[in-house]
Amino acid sequence: MRASKDARSGLWPSTLRDARSALLRVTVIELRESTLPNISHERASVGFAPDLGYRLERPANAKNQERNAVTTSASAPLPASVLEALARYDTPTICNAMEIVAPERRLIGYTVKPLVCPFPTLPPIVGYARTVAIRSVLKSGLSAEEQSKRRIDYYEYVGTGFGPRISVIQDIDGPDVGYGAFWGEVQSAVHKALGCLGVITDGSIRDIPQWAPGFQALAGSIGPSHAWVHAESFGGEVRVAGMTVRSDDLIHADSHGAIVIPYEIAAKLPEAAELCGRRETPILDIARSKDFTLEKLKDALKRSSEIH
Repeated sequence: MRASKDARSGLWPSTLRDARSALLRVTVIELRESTLPNISHERASVGFAPDLGYRLERPANAKNQERNAVTTSASAPLPASVLEALARYDTPTICNAMEIVAPERRLIGYTVKPLVCPFPTLPPIVGYARTVAIRSVLKSGLSAEEQSKRRIDYYEYVGTGFGPRISVIQDIDGPDVGYGAFWGEVQSAVHKALGCLGVITDGSIRDIPQWAPGFQALAGSIGPSHAWVHAESFGGEVRVAGMTVRSDDLIHADSHGAIVIPYEIAAKLPEAAELCGRRETPILDIARSKDFTLEKLKDALKRSSEIH
């Protein structure tokens, strides 16, 4: 794993470390000083708007509630409008567009093994990765106090940084991958509150009927127990279903799977996706026509190849 404990401790400001015993919750705010009226956190946390960002807020009785600048969209590597544009396309279309913009990535950067998606009708999600390695077959060697501290450190990591975020979790139990579920009713609700749009994991999930509404999931399996599941590390490099992910990587995902999008080409993908659509149109039109013939297909293929 790439990040050391010291490196992880630099991911959040000292004010959050001092307040780590407080319950964290995420609210969506305008980057201007006034808060946005008539919009719920639940609705905004699963969508995009160019002037929205995330902040961490301590309980109402905490003093000097303040905006954490590192969590605002203004500090993100990409404008929110780019993420919004990418979210208009499904993940296979983004993969097609990637082949045009970055053909050298045809064999890398996306999931290549099947994952279970209990919510296939949810729209695509686009966000920055929060990476975790878990295991469940072996009991954690930490004391109860150390485990509690590790859990708060983990939630601080997940709930800070530019957003929106997607949790990417590798189960490192080898042949026993998915033995115990890290994800269920509680974790889906907590991660949604912390600003995540969904989870991508090769581990198992559970509590599907009680799952947080609108929170997407791609998982290696569905199972009943959490066994001894715990986070071994977070903030480092993980590999899930053949896709290598680093903390803060931009991820696009839907029921088909997920893909990592390099920052430098993200803004080029929507235009390339439109080009893919234009090239497919003449082929689909004739294939779906009652007047289909092989000769008309040949003509459609020729016209498609001439679209640039």
